[in-house]
Amino acid sequence: MASVRVEVGPVSRIVLARPDKHNAMTAEMGALVSQAVHELNQSSVPRVVLVEGEGRAFCAGGDFSLIEENSKKTPEANRRDMIDFYGSFLSIARLRVPTIAVLQGATVGAGLCFAMAADLRIAAHEAKLGANFVRVGLHPGMGCTLLLPRLVGAAKASELILTGRLIGGEEAERIGLVQRTVPRAELAAEVERVTAEILGAAPIAVVQAKETLSAPLLSALDAALEREAACQALDFTTADLKEAVAAFQGGRAPVFTGT
Repeated sequence: MASVRVEVGPVSRIVLARPDKHNAMTAEMGALVSQAVHELNQSSVPRVVLVEGEGRAFCAGGDFSLIEENSKKTPEANRRDMIDFYGSFLSIARLRVPTIAVLQGATVGAGLCFAMAADLRIAAHEAKLGANFVRVGLHPGMGCTLLLPRLVGAAKASELILTGRLIGGEEAERIGLVQRTVPRAELAAEVERVTAEILGAAPIAVVQAKETLSAPLLSALDAALEREAACQALDFTTADLKEAVAAFQGGRAPVFTGT
């Protein structure tokens, strides 16, 4: 089974499909997302793209096996690989038509960044969202340092990034991280309602407006990713990162020493 599914239609879908792993991200998945974006952009059929995660979680972030593998690479190799990894998932920001991320559950770390690259986010009250990078010994990545302040402002982004804490769907709506939250049982109906509103608007004007709104983000993204990748490349060499991996594997809380 492919780890990413693509459905092409007026309402198209890109679906992360590793529900047993809470849709944790791998390089293979990133390549498939990038291919899906290319396929959808080549088609005149899509009017809206839903970005979804199969199962209970939207996306739990980077797969921990990837973090462990990166701890064995050189900083320069990690810098190059992380830029490619970020870019593959963040390619959804370059989709021609509007995108809606549907957040039914855990939306964490790089998974949150993937959702933030969409134009709109609709979440369940029960969803848990957070930029928990510092909790696993890493500088934020996947465009987090650009995407999060853009949505919630510098002060709230600093709080969420520096503490790594998770918030619920309703708080996410209050601070502007998502546009709307509803109980999980009503999520599909709410997504359908918002999608219908977009479908009812003039297609050419909608695509033009999306392009105009996206331009400032896309022009700033490369510099942000370079900085994040350089910092993470160093973090992968630290004792704190190795402690985070060991703690995850041992089912315990990490004890960081700043080394």
